[in-house]
Amino acid sequence: MITRVQFNPSFREANFTKKRYRSMKGSAGSGKSVNVAQDYILKLGDKKYQGANLLVVRKSEATHKYSTYAELTGAINRIYGKQADKYWKTTLNPLEIKSKVTGNSIIFRGVNDAKQREKLKSINFSKGKLTWVWCEEATELMESDIDILDDRLRGILTNPNLYYQMTFTFNPVSATHWIKRKYFDYKNDDIFTHHSTYLQNRFIDEAYYRRMQMRKEQDPEGYKVYGLGEWGETGGAILKNYVIHEFPTEFEYFDNMRLSQDFGFNHANAILRIGFKDGELYICNEIYVHEMDTSEIIKIANSKGLEKNLFMYCDSAEPDRIKMWKSAGYKAKGVKKGPGSVKAQIDYLKQLRIHVHPSCTNTIKEIQQWKWKQDERTGLYLDEPVEFMDDAMAALRYSIDNKLKNSGVRILTPSGRR
Repeated sequence: MITRVQFNPSFREANFTKKRYRSMKGSAGSGKSVNVAQDYILKLGDKKYQGANLLVVRKSEATHKYSTYAELTGAINRIYGKQADKYWKTTLNPLEIKSKVTGNSIIFRGVNDAKQREKLKSINFSKGKLTWVWCEEATELMESDIDILDDRLRGILTNPNLYYQMTFTFNPVSATHWIKRKYFDYKNDDIFTHHSTYLQNRFIDEAYYRRMQMRKEQDPEGYKVYGLGEWGETGGAILKNYVIHEFPTEFEYFDNMRLSQDFGFNHANAILRIGFKDGELYICNEIYVHEMDTSEIIKIANSKGLEKNLFMYCDSAEPDRIKMWKSAGYKAKGVKKGPGSVKAQIDYLKQLRIHVHPSCTNTIKEIQQWKWKQDERTGLYLDEPVEFMDDAMAALRYSIDNKLKNSGVRILTPSGRR
């Protein structure tokens, strides 16, 4: 039996529009992606829309499994409950979702390179046509990518209930982005625009709301984009030398491995499992939790099988927590901090090629928006990172502690000694 699914009222018009371009900008936590996933599952499972098929696009194909595919399968489970398997077939290899009632399908693609883009031109379905395209994190895509996809939506539709539509969901990171020019500044009857924030999301939890209020105080510019969904500026990115893709995460694959941890409670407590191979850094796994005490986090680490024989580099400002991890059998040790240490760590990280496994969704969010502070008077960027939503990035910095020492970089402790 299908459950009556709950939607935020603010998305009602967006779900009913049949305009060719549905451009939905919003803050983090606005619920736009959850809404779009539910909207598609309801439509694709309805015989009224028989013959419709959905293509879901992100820049990196590997990120679908832990984002759009997870959102869509989550929507299936909420709507169909224990009968989900009766109505839907879901496969991981290849990633695909298919309605057993209508025969409508969902497939997933990336546009990382010319080969992947070329594959977009030859998409076909055994039943029906490609009618809908969902571009998640659309600001990561190039305008030429969208033109290729747009050209695929053509031909006569035999079902009168069907229509062609492209949906874009994204945080409006830059006021100079082509999406703003093409779908917001340009007025056209084929374009529907929508703006949502976490403040309108009635399903948001209180802890998330408090974290966003902290961001409002500590990172006003970032809050405009990620809190209010306003057009912002992407300048000042700290790390650009990273790639997101699938890779083996087993211990045997790497030359050496380690754990690193940034302690937190109201802000995130982040643990990273990191490997090094051929001089390159691999972020393999993450534990990323809020408002949990150390004993609870240790239980999570144990359940996930984190190796206790690996060194765990931690914030030295929390000696009591380090003792608790040691008592639990982990080789936890404090990372010395002093004047210039953060900048030295970042400079070292910039020299590496960094690989991020797509399962590390919170690390990906942080690394994409980690930026330098900006001088309000001059507009110039300072050699100091914004100290908000940087918990995984702090753990990443700690992870290279011993390598930084071995590199000969001189970092002073508060007492002035090395």
